[in-house]
Amino acid sequence: MGFAARRQGGDLNRTGARARPDSPIDLVHLARQTMGDAALEKELLAMFDRQAAQIASILLVVEQGATSADLAHKLKGSARAIGANGIAAAAEHYEHAARAGLLAQADADRLFAETEDVRAFLRDLSI
Repeated sequence: MGFAARRQGGDLNRTGARARPDSPIDLVHLARQTMGDAALEKELLAMFDRQAAQIASILLVVEQGATSADLAHKLKGSARAIGANGIAAAAEHYEHAARAGLLAQADADRLFAETEDVRAFLRDLSI
């Protein structure tokens, strides 16, 4: 049984229709992606956690441009795959701003904050 199926206490309704609105990961989406395979969910979330940390650390030092846009694009796809929609949206905005040469500190701050929220959530799940 996957994380979404095990979540209780208001995180999911009895039918499993929606994750808690304040959850940074859509656990129902994740369960659909993995067909409820708990081991696969755990593996994907652990890989995402490592990748997000690595990309965030590189984005702190890389110049704005194609490389930073490509990294944000990679993070966006990975985030969408696990249902981390806040990171996906922030990464998409970061990507487009970096490609246009219009990246602002607020764009980076938002992406880093979203990433840290998800990583903290994963630590709470004991990933």
